[in-house]
Amino acid sequence: MVRFWKDIEGQENRALMRERICPIFGPGSMNRCERTRRAKQIIAESQADSAEYFNRVVKQQFGVTFKEQSKTWLARCQARKRKPIRATSVPTIQGALEKWILPQLGHLPLSESAKYSSMSALVAKLNAAALSAQTVNAYFRMAKAVVESAEDAEGNPLYARKWDAEKLDLPLVETSKQRRPSITAEVMADLAQVKNPKYRMVFILAASSGCRIGEILGLEVENLLDDFTTLRITQQAKGSVLTNELKTVNSERFVDVCPGVAALLKEFLRGQATGLVFSSRRGKPINPSNLRTRVIHPLLKKNGLPQGGTHIFRRFRITWLRENSVQPDIERFWLGHANQTVGDDYSMLRRNVKLRKQIADKIGPGFALPGSIFAPMIPNVPKMAVPTEEEVVV
Repeated sequence: MVRFWKDIEGQENRALMRERICPIFGPGSMNRCERTRRAKQIIAESQADSAEYFNRVVKQQFGVTFKEQSKTWLARCQARKRKPIRATSVPTIQGALEKWILPQLGHLPLSESAKYSSMSALVAKLNAAALSAQTVNAYFRMAKAVVESAEDAEGNPLYARKWDAEKLDLPLVETSKQRRPSITAEVMADLAQVKNPKYRMVFILAASSGCRIGEILGLEVENLLDDFTTLRITQQAKGSVLTNELKTVNSERFVDVCPGVAALLKEFLRGQATGLVFSSRRGKPINPSNLRTRVIHPLLKKNGLPQGGTHIFRRFRITWLRENSVQPDIERFWLGHANQTVGDDYSMLRRNVKLRKQIADKIGPGFALPGSIFAPMIPNVPKMAVPTEEEVVV
């Protein structure tokens, strides 16, 4: 015999079920392995352990769980017409949900997760993990959006809540305390002389244009205009995939660089007419994590600077633009930022190509350029010496 419990619709207590497997001995009897296999088959046929049956019973008694609603919310955010979530951002959102939010709230009915006690427990977990204040607030807003996405037939939220940041113990985001590592012209000059010519050219182009690293790594030769002095940004690299979904609508733009950078870029390409400017051996976009771990982090550590990612080049460029009093219209256009006032919308200064190129030529890159992109340069960073047997302290 096999015995198992089964939920019965409309009944609070489960029922104890039993089914015959086989005779104890004689014709039709089975050995232990066959009996175990047949018992599992009987339970499966009864649908007592099926996910569909379990979800149906749970929904009837408790409603939708937070995990199920999170899937509905994410799908709705991608399909909506007004400001849909980019497909390239979905893996990041799913990662945050699976790592931080769903382990705490995923199993709860949505009505329970909408309570202060549940959200306070989530915030306490995030604070205990020593996440930054910005990250804690972002993850809470994500959980809040999932709860608020549950609506009735009239579009009214089922669990309308007015959350108190003080009761939840949400950390205060202080802009002055946020990490924004940057670099000096001297450090940038060192990065412009690293051993690998490909990395060297990436750093030079990123710091002299202010483009995001994905835009640099997604750049194709066809988008190098006016004798390589203008970059046309129409796509970006996300991992090993190219996508035309840029960060914002203002990201599709033209970025001008000085003739010195254009000459190095022309030398680097050596007559290449098509394809990616920076590609791996397989023809895919190179991995930006290699730039961080192999070159940037060791060199910043060598100079005693806080470790930063590839965004240090973008911060360096905007600092240089403001040191040289570049017009805000041109600055926003080159960096892909949105207008801030009605006057910004009226101004057509960004359309003055001649003026843009004059400014790019006049201010230059802001750091010393190497004489040649393929000339012998300093090694990336000296590796740590391996201690000898006499130096090892037992």
